[in-house]
Amino acid sequence: MLTMGNIGTPEILIILGVLVLIFGSTQLPKLARSIGQSQQEFKKGLKEGAQDEDEEEDKPSKSK
Repeated sequence: MLTMGNIGTPEILIILGVLVLIFGSTQLPKLARSIGQSQQEFKKGLKEGAQDEDEEEDKPSKSK
């Protein structure tokens, strides 16, 4: 049975080799940087969304 949690060194090397073939060695740093920036923006957005929810819960609701 194949499990997804058992990724070892050979598998990581194969994945990195495929990435180098697809994107080229000059594009990999740019790709990694953009992925990191995207991840930071996503986390920042999640944090801001949670703060907005907390602020909305603290405000009394206006009912007519």
